Amino acid sequence: MASTTSLAKRLLLGRPFRSDKLQHTLLPKRIALPVFASDALSSVAYAPDEILLTLSIAGASAFAISPWVTLAVAVVMVTVVASYRQNVHAYPSGGGDYEVATVNIGPRAGLGVASALLVDYILTVAVSISSGVSNLASVLPWDSIGEYKVEIAVGAVLLLTALNLRGLRESGTAFAVPTYLFIFVMVGMILTGLFRVFVLGQDLLAPSAGLTITAEESHLTSFAFVFLLLRTFSSGCAALTGVEAISNGVPAFKPPKSKNAATTLLLLGAIAIVMLFGIISLARLTHLQYVEDPTTQILAGPPNYEQKTVTAQLAETVFGHGSWLVVLVGAITALILFLAANTAFNGFPVLGSILAQDRYLPRQFHTRGDRLAFSNGIVFLAAAAIVLIVAFQAETTRLIQLYIVGVFVSFTLSQGGMIRHWNRLLKVQRDPERRRRMIRSRAINAFGMGLTGAVLIVVLITKFLLGAWIAIAAMIVIYGLMLAIHKHYTRVAEELLPTEERPVLPSRNHAVVLVSKVHMPTLRAVAYAQATRPDTITAVTVNVDDKDTRNIQAEWERRELPVPLTVVDSPYREITKPIIDFVKSVRRASPRDVVTVFVPEYVVGRWWENLLHNQSALRIKGRLLFEPGVMVTSVPWQLRSSQDRDLERLDRGLSRAPARGPRFHPTEPTSDADQPVEEKS
Repeated sequence: MASTTSLAKRLLLGRPFRSDKLQHTLLPKRIALPVFASDALSSVAYAPDEILLTLSIAGASAFAISPWVTLAVAVVMVTVVASYRQNVHAYPSGGGDYEVATVNIGPRAGLGVASALLVDYILTVAVSISSGVSNLASVLPWDSIGEYKVEIAVGAVLLLTALNLRGLRESGTAFAVPTYLFIFVMVGMILTGLFRVFVLGQDLLAPSAGLTITAEESHLTSFAFVFLLLRTFSSGCAALTGVEAISNGVPAFKPPKSKNAATTLLLLGAIAIVMLFGIISLARLTHLQYVEDPTTQILAGPPNYEQKTVTAQLAETVFGHGSWLVVLVGAITALILFLAANTAFNGFPVLGSILAQDRYLPRQFHTRGDRLAFSNGIVFLAAAAIVLIVAFQAETTRLIQLYIVGVFVSFTLSQGGMIRHWNRLLKVQRDPERRRRMIRSRAINAFGMGLTGAVLIVVLITKFLLGAWIAIAAMIVIYGLMLAIHKHYTRVAEELLPTEERPVLPSRNHAVVLVSKVHMPTLRAVAYAQATRPDTITAVTVNVDDKDTRNIQAEWERRELPVPLTVVDSPYREITKPIIDFVKSVRRASPRDVVTVFVPEYVVGRWWENLLHNQSALRIKGRLLFEPGVMVTSVPWQLRSSQDRDLERLDRGLSRAPARGPRFHPTEPTSDADQPVEEKS
């Protein structure tokens, strides 16, 4: 019978997969789109809100600029998509921006990209989930949603964690229907609204159209207004987050991997731009108003007015107040925002696995769980996102100030790396047609680097004091931590590197048997020590109580044991230190001698019994491990309770230990730079 814990694990995660089933988890384009693109697609649910509320600082008249800000965001989106299509062809291994920067610029640049992406993935989960709760509260009548939004957000993160721990294909299938339904509902709402305005000639007014609002800053100078526009633009660029996830997830696509990833990237960009433009355009046609602080900026409006999200207001305007379609739009929007975090759940563990293999993160991040998912990375991401959600009370506007800094750091460095990549290939390529393709690709990456670098500067200037400094500080801490981990692993590897010298055999082996009482475990340890045929053998007991020591000596003599018993005095009733000193004195005579310490131990069947036994043995063993030339041997004695242990279930659990995940090493193409090696073969 399986234990309760094992049964619950199987119900949540399903049966474990064999390692040879890894190929069956690869994704076709129709599943890969919702898995990797849900973050960028769902940004249309909060990017318009951030654009409008930032413009509201200058008053209602500033809303007229929103389409132009959206156009600027769309230009950046097109550029980034075009640039990353070059990345997925040149580097299909799944390293993404990290690999591009490491190979072409250097390990430190790659590490900077990795730290930025790790922070951005965590923020993606926190922002998407928090925004989803806000949209849910806008369409459902229950006030308790707003009161318990932190708890709801944490529950959503835990649910996503369980889904992703089940494996990539199953989570992708679960997310495909909501993602496609979101696209259908949002495009349908936009087309219906535009049809009613331009074809039927109806005058649609949003619920907030009649509000009288005031500017937070009524007298903006020209410089201040330009700064406000830049801040609005930087907030709108949140729509670009998630684009890099496809380049990190190329190994998860079905062959031809690069071609499928590039096609998915193109679809992502086209759909996101259409929806973002449609929502902003419809908001302007319906005179929708959305402010940063409703309590101070709304001067005249209905009593007890509660500001709803942009998509919720547009749904009411297009479909009518109280329509079931309004609830559908809000529910689907909230759901897609919850699922948008799945982009990070797919990107973070893969990047963590690659960093672990390169010795920048603990090696546990490179292991696969029962369902062939990188379980440790998934759990770590969930825990970090929950900390942010609780710390910022699931407030999207507060969290988004920390957002997109990391992703534009990776955008810029990645494009710089791609420029060097093409320059290196152009030095050896002589075919005119291939050179033209490389030059065209280099031009795309160069333009992308310039544009994303400019956006990064804008983001740093406009959002630094609003919270971006927290994200930057986190990147610096992670960068330093990864360097320290790499330094440790490198030092250990150097110490363990075998030399050409033949190992020197020890001159003699001295056996020491620890004795606390004369009982069966002690007698077995003495017998086993004798069986190893050491050069010398002695039993040692520590005198902390004269009466007990005399009893041990008397029993030892009565049994006529063939091993001498040495008594070590301990006037301060210590046990560990006198034994360590005795072992040192045995070995001190010759550095080439070794001392083997035999430690009798109980084997128990219940966890709480471990608290009652073996504590002194554990302390002594732990201390002896630091002594050079000392070997520690445990001699187990199984108590009756250990016989009740389900050893078959224990064996099954040990046999399902996580397997190390594969790392794909791409070979840089020299004859055809636009195709990965595996596709050409």
